[in-house]
Amino acid sequence: MKTAVWTLLCSPLAVLLLVGLLRAQQHLLPGSCNFELGTCGYKSDPEYGTWSMNEEGHVITLDSALLKEQQQAVLVSPVLDHQEWSCVRLVYQITGRGSLQLFLRPDGDNFDYRMWTANQASDSWLIASVDLPNTTTPYQVLLEGRPERGSGNSVAIFEIHIVSGYCIECNFEEHHLCGYSNSWNPNVNWYVGGSVAREPESHLPVSHSHHHQRGHYMYVDSVYAKHFQEVAKLTSPMTTVPLAGCLSFYYNRDQERGNIFSVFTRDQLGHYEEMWRPEVFATAGWTLVSVDIKAPHPLEVVFEVAFNSARGGYVAIDDISFSPEFCHTDTEPNFDPSIANCDFEDGLCLYHQEKTDSKEWSRVSVKPNAYRMGDHTTGAGCFLLVNTLFSSRPDYVGRLHGPLLPGNHKYCLRFYYLLHGFRKVDNALALYIYDENNVAQEKVWSLTDTSRDVWTEVEITYMKPMLSKVVFVSICKNFWECGLVAIDDITVSLGDCQMTTGSLPGQCDFESGVCGYIQDKKGDKADWLRVRGHTPTSYTGPRGDHTTGVGYFMYIEASLMRPGHKSRLLTSDLRGSSSPQCLIFFYHMYGSGSGILSVLLRRSDREQDTLLWRRRGEQSVSWMRAMVDYQCDVRHQIIFEAIRGPSLRSDIAIDDISFKRGPCEDPGDFAPYSGFSEYFNEIEN
Repeated sequence: MKTAVWTLLCSPLAVLLLVGLLRAQQHLLPGSCNFELGTCGYKSDPEYGTWSMNEEGHVITLDSALLKEQQQAVLVSPVLDHQEWSCVRLVYQITGRGSLQLFLRPDGDNFDYRMWTANQASDSWLIASVDLPNTTTPYQVLLEGRPERGSGNSVAIFEIHIVSGYCIECNFEEHHLCGYSNSWNPNVNWYVGGSVAREPESHLPVSHSHHHQRGHYMYVDSVYAKHFQEVAKLTSPMTTVPLAGCLSFYYNRDQERGNIFSVFTRDQLGHYEEMWRPEVFATAGWTLVSVDIKAPHPLEVVFEVAFNSARGGYVAIDDISFSPEFCHTDTEPNFDPSIANCDFEDGLCLYHQEKTDSKEWSRVSVKPNAYRMGDHTTGAGCFLLVNTLFSSRPDYVGRLHGPLLPGNHKYCLRFYYLLHGFRKVDNALALYIYDENNVAQEKVWSLTDTSRDVWTEVEITYMKPMLSKVVFVSICKNFWECGLVAIDDITVSLGDCQMTTGSLPGQCDFESGVCGYIQDKKGDKADWLRVRGHTPTSYTGPRGDHTTGVGYFMYIEASLMRPGHKSRLLTSDLRGSSSPQCLIFFYHMYGSGSGILSVLLRRSDREQDTLLWRRRGEQSVSWMRAMVDYQCDVRHQIIFEAIRGPSLRSDIAIDDISFKRGPCEDPGDFAPYSGFSEYFNEIEN
């Protein structure tokens, strides 16, 4: 006979009907709301649709039938000033088709930062857990609901709880179990243990939290196990921000030789990594475990128990907590792999050639021109070039060594390469992993692509048990077969390259769409087009995008326009800010008939648009970086305006748009008008 009062099944929030029996006693912070007596200061943003309170209270809803012309509704919290780390627990339901997103709106910032999103429909209430890092800046929490058009589509919010601490922490006293969920198994599952109705003959423990029978914990029992190695998994909510520190919990274990108890981490790609298992079988009562955890990317903690038979006993856990301080002094401190980053603007960083007198790799720059590509970083900066012109002999092996990085870490290496003039690419560029003794451990990449004159991105994930470094190798055996090979913008981060961190607000690389940008239909004679690869007209337009070399960008096709015709691309409405803003983007203006590219500011309180930045005429065959300072304290839009030049060779393109708090670090691009460089085809050492 089980003493559990509720079973944690695939729909762990079916227990909501029994909220009154399990309501915890954890202190709720301002911004929390159960919608019983009102909206607790939450208001619908008047720019969008309206959230509606249920007539009986307890829930606030958004129905597509009531949205009229709007596509979404935004629920805005009061201004919050939680300076310590806190956790938002949101009980919600999506019916039919739609989505719900949680944003953070820092005071004085131009943008809202998306922290969490969901778009899966369910027939029961679900729980989301979102970490809010410590900050000295007041902020608001925004909940954006987007039910799709059509009957039966809605989004509802039952409860918003904001508590101190980390979302991964839990004492299992609350009805929502802190977002922990059980992976359903027909025979063995995690249950809530401990209750006021506890049976005297029960073999299960009392709660560690309360040291009496009224507390609760999670447990899994073997009594219904029917097969060898039946597994029960209890999974924490996915972390939403980077975490590093000490994870602690208590466990109680019976019949230790009849079960296997382990704790894993699981990332977004489904990769498991064991972080702890008991070293001894015997446990007398509740036992404290402390284990260090590093989570640079989102992950879940999984408590897993496998039973050998129905007599495998039980395992119980309670009081999961987290501290930002490591629990073991011998744990390596957080390592920042960005020491291996380099854009070569200020030198070679921590990279070096194999021989001090080697000249195979040279740091060079190319002035903006219409014939030869500049660097990837800005279009006019520095990059590394290996070729026979700078070598002391017609055949060579050029090795560029990076800094040593600690072992037992998974690294994501990204860099850009560019080819020019190669007849064969077999040995043009390869990447090796070397150990600290300069012994090659693995060849992780070699050049096979034959694309020319476009910066192309490479992503490589690798992991070695020892100190290691990356080494770029270029081999030229015959002067007549070798051309130029260049590299730029090397970055190294922790984790798998497939792990995406998500884009920052206002950031758009056009890889997945147009990011809410709007075509201006008033007075425009043509639209901006989203394309990849070459543009159709010769001697104008980019060969590839700036982001990866093979992705998407926006451009105007001159052959579809007449001289003087313009095309405008507008951002969605941006909230005003009292602080200066920095707009960064890359533009491409190559072609003898290039027209004008302008950036304008459209304020909601003025009829006339304000010119912020402009370029006229052919600029370069490279993607050029622009950095534009501006300030606007009211709702506004940024406009990219392209005007077609006198000939067909006047395609204009933009890519990789981003905003950040200003002022811009290095504008370096302040002239209101500009033409191409007079120093064509010039390379500088």
